[in-house]
Amino acid sequence: MKTSLPIFVRNSMYALRGGFLVRPLLISLALGLAGMILSSAEERFPVVSAWVPDALFPSHADPQVAQVMLSTIASSIMTVVSIVFAILLMTLTLASMQFSPRILVNFVRDHVTQWTLGVFLGTFLYCMAAMPAARSLPQPFAPVATVTGALALALASVMGLIYFIHHISRAVSVNHIVDRIARETERVIDELMPRKRGAVARGEDMEFEPEETEFAVLNVRSGYICFIDTTRLLKLAKAHKLRIRVLRPIGHFAPEGAPLFTVSHKSRLTAELDRDFRSAFGIGPMRTMQQDVEFGVLQIVDIALKAISPAVNDPSTAINCIDQLTSILIRWAERAPPATIFSDPPYVVRVILPWPDFKHLLDTAFEQIRHYSANDVAVSLRLLRAMDDLAATLNDDSMRKEVTLCGRRVVANCATRLDPTNLKRLEDRLASLEARSPSFATRGA
Repeated sequence: MKTSLPIFVRNSMYALRGGFLVRPLLISLALGLAGMILSSAEERFPVVSAWVPDALFPSHADPQVAQVMLSTIASSIMTVVSIVFAILLMTLTLASMQFSPRILVNFVRDHVTQWTLGVFLGTFLYCMAAMPAARSLPQPFAPVATVTGALALALASVMGLIYFIHHISRAVSVNHIVDRIARETERVIDELMPRKRGAVARGEDMEFEPEETEFAVLNVRSGYICFIDTTRLLKLAKAHKLRIRVLRPIGHFAPEGAPLFTVSHKSRLTAELDRDFRSAFGIGPMRTMQQDVEFGVLQIVDIALKAISPAVNDPSTAINCIDQLTSILIRWAERAPPATIFSDPPYVVRVILPWPDFKHLLDTAFEQIRHYSANDVAVSLRLLRAMDDLAATLNDDSMRKEVTLCGRRVVANCATRLDPTNLKRLEDRLASLEARSPSFATRGA
């Protein structure tokens, strides 16, 4: 259990910080505790309420006024919370139906929504915690300073409600949704691949030591691979002189009983070491953005496919998605994917991780859009422009070749569906793309 704690903590923190549980709960509990402490301190030390001016709270000795104000604020806040968040859930349901059900996680992770819910519920708990202090018997007491704090929280709630409505009205717009997904995907790329391409040596060309036949270790829990603790895998492999080959990349589904990874020496794999290796894999019921760049790309592709479907017919949204996908691909292409991890001494491969290459990510980003946009010249033209922009940033001719081949497939897909004038526009843009790759210096290449 101790060995699996780090990966458990990471997965739990990722899940909880993106939901309506941790941040709103902490804020509401903190405010509720503040109401209880302040009312108790005010009763014990009367000087606390002496600074409240009579103009703000004229009846310092009437507890009924304090009770009415606290109960009014509490009931009003809960009414607002019920109505606003019911409408919010309905809005999110409609947005998920129109764009993609995968975008719901982005709204749940929104910090403004979490803070708004936390302040609303915290104001309610603050008033409820302070209300018992306002009493008529056996000795009348009115917690005027605590009530003043409740008024301040009520004002903050009103201002927060106005900003929340403004924020949500922007957050449900498709351009904002796509931009948020793209920025989060780029942050994952920056964290996963911090070095520029060519700055580090790659391990694909290394010779493996001739050892025993690799032994497959089976998965014991069905789910998606959300995270792999590469540091832990490398440490264990070095300590036990093993070579670990991970068979499934991040984001793939691993059914129970299927091979998850292999080890080079079966005789060294004890039951305890087997548990240690498994603890480096975070497996959950759904894909996440912890290390899964492809998942971010797929979310944007889903929105683009919905946009160009006959039921929606919104090519402008699809074009916006293509623009953001281009930005992600450019960020990926300039980084060095950590495909292989070496151990000491040098040139001894200990851990092999299957990361998606450029061709795979390119196909994931553009192939489905290319297939379903054959009848839409605007989307097809933007695809070719995106590929031209991408090719202009590449220094690797093999990557430019893959981009050019993808552009050729776009034109071939539209050849029988567009009129000659629009097809000529696509061919002209393809010629510009081909000119960027030495492999396609001529159209006959």
